[in-house]
Amino acid sequence: MTYLAKPKFRHPSLVPNKLGFTHRDYEGSISTLCAGCGHDSISTALIQACYELDIEPHRVAKLSGIGCSSKTPDYFLGQSHGFNSVHGRMPSVLTGANLANRDLIYLGVSGDGDSASIGLGQFVHCIRRAINMVYITENNGVYGLTKGQFSATADRGSKSKTSVNNDAPIDLIGMALLAGATFVARSFSGDKHQLVPIIKAAISHKGSAFIDVISPCVQFNNGAGSTKSYDFVREHNAAVNRLDFIEERDEITAEYEPGTVQEVEQHDGSILRLHKLHLDYDPSDRVHAMNYLQQHHEKGEVVTGLLYLDPEPRDTHAALNTVDVPLNSLGTRELCPGSKALEGINDDYR
Repeated sequence: MTYLAKPKFRHPSLVPNKLGFTHRDYEGSISTLCAGCGHDSISTALIQACYELDIEPHRVAKLSGIGCSSKTPDYFLGQSHGFNSVHGRMPSVLTGANLANRDLIYLGVSGDGDSASIGLGQFVHCIRRAINMVYITENNGVYGLTKGQFSATADRGSKSKTSVNNDAPIDLIGMALLAGATFVARSFSGDKHQLVPIIKAAISHKGSAFIDVISPCVQFNNGAGSTKSYDFVREHNAAVNRLDFIEERDEITAEYEPGTVQEVEQHDGSILRLHKLHLDYDPSDRVHAMNYLQQHHEKGEVVTGLLYLDPEPRDTHAALNTVDVPLNSLGTRELCPGSKALEGINDDYR
């Protein structure tokens, strides 16, 4: 028995969806992330989206890499397929799984360290190959699992307890647009009214759907000079062992109207300026989307909403002209047509 297992009790008043599944059927294990972590809010949004879309859990495949974000697939859709790969290599595993079985719904969950650093090349090639998937980056600008080093998405001038980031940030939204993603969106983990519809739309989209979710880390307030920081206590405490305790924090939420800017104070006191798209924003113009992002970035604003949508997307199976039957379901007769057919194929390349 493990304390992470949720009780199997189902309250009789839980409302089922059209398939007869309740909200609990889309949940997973109990989260071991820090209380108040934005990643848990994203897991909640994924649970809500799949529940509202009446998705059969066994039709979903969840894939992830390494990091706090890559732990989260264990916290939602516990009855779905799942695979936790190595650092930065989730896109390759997802691509292979998609080619073998096109009938599943693929959710790739990654972090800014996992996708923007060691996995940057994997991220770009997965997007440009138009894999039919939902690729979610839980972006907090730090390596939260390994004590808060800056990640490649951290803004220049960001301060930690030990250093200042002097490097230019990598914009995963801009890279996704350049690489040819046919669905590109950004949201804030605490804005479920925006995030849930975006996830639902991404799941319904046939092609490479990328969502960058700003997800604050609760350890930002562990700064230098604080008498309650881990380093200060360790230096001034004659302890018999070394333990960490992360103080419980409230979840950061935000509700604001389209076309407005909302300043959100993070756990460390820094301010995040969110700009929600106007209702009349045209998401079908890729070049306009890129210019719009840059214009508001210069103002110090993080644009949220559906930034780009290709109304006529093509996924990798259409490009490769694969058969409708999943490749993992084909038998020997279909996969090995015989020596004469093979000779004909070879003749075409002579």
